[in-house]
Amino acid sequence: MDAAWLEDFLALVDLGHFSRAAEQRCITQPAFSRRVRALEEWVGAPLFTRDVLPVTLTPAGERFRPVAEETLRRLFQGREAAREAGRMAAETVRFASTQTLSVSFFPNWLRTLESFESVQGTIQLTAAHMAACEQMMLRGEAQFLLCHDHPATTHMLASDQFRSVHLGTDVLLPVSVPRPDGAGPLFALPGAPETPLPLLSYTGESGLGRIVARARVLERSEARVRPVFASHLTSVLVAMARDARGIAWAPLSVVADDLERGRLVRAAGAENDIPIEIRLYRPRARQSPAAERLWALVAGRDWDVPAGDSVEESGPCALASKDTGPL
Repeated sequence: MDAAWLEDFLALVDLGHFSRAAEQRCITQPAFSRRVRALEEWVGAPLFTRDVLPVTLTPAGERFRPVAEETLRRLFQGREAAREAGRMAAETVRFASTQTLSVSFFPNWLRTLESFESVQGTIQLTAAHMAACEQMMLRGEAQFLLCHDHPATTHMLASDQFRSVHLGTDVLLPVSVPRPDGAGPLFALPGAPETPLPLLSYTGESGLGRIVARARVLERSEARVRPVFASHLTSVLVAMARDARGIAWAPLSVVADDLERGRLVRAAGAENDIPIEIRLYRPRARQSPAAERLWALVAGRDWDVPAGDSVEESGPCALASKDTGPL
């Protein structure tokens, strides 16, 4: 049995399509399908139901999934532990972070953390979209993940193999450039069937994109939209919104300055806002001494760090630490 088969299995579970999973794994679809079949032959039972799209797990696949996740995590953690044993450099605390939070939240939060107590070791931050960050955590390449979260969403870290702490709150809200006369947004929800609003949307690998989709805000608002552009980068969507290309959902921590200066305005009332959390995830298994020291410092504090320098006083800056479970 090849460990790559387990990675293929989890990629297909996450994406639901053989073509997309094969693209993520950087192999052809026929080769990917053969590897999935080889894993099923090794297990001795079909793992996926293929007669619907997206493909779904069979009962056997549901039982096998936590085993695959735990096996891969332990395998990569074991490899990383072996590598670390031979390192003579100072300990490094490795963070993965979604790109939005790596800019809007992490620098201020780290500065506040260091004001409580000196953080020992080197801090290494890798910014990527949520799907890539999940893979980094499962492979043991990062010790912590900083991301947005929402009760309606699911991800690969929502299991008893990981724990998290609540660092703060933010809100996703629809924004648009103002009309030339300043009387409201140029693109105002809900739009009309004959003139659907141009939508600047997140791609599927984006954590914020998952939140917008699972919160079903477009359906609830009966919005009439037509997708015209997609990216996993909030900064790109906001830039396109400033360029009058359409309507976008963006974190208040990112667009607060634009709203204050009038470059962007709300495209709908507050009933279309999506409250979101900022959370820090870690594996339950014990990590390096430097990582454990930092976790003890994080979990033992109450937080009051704004998500970005531009957040207004009324914005999402009241943060409270809340651990989700024992080690």
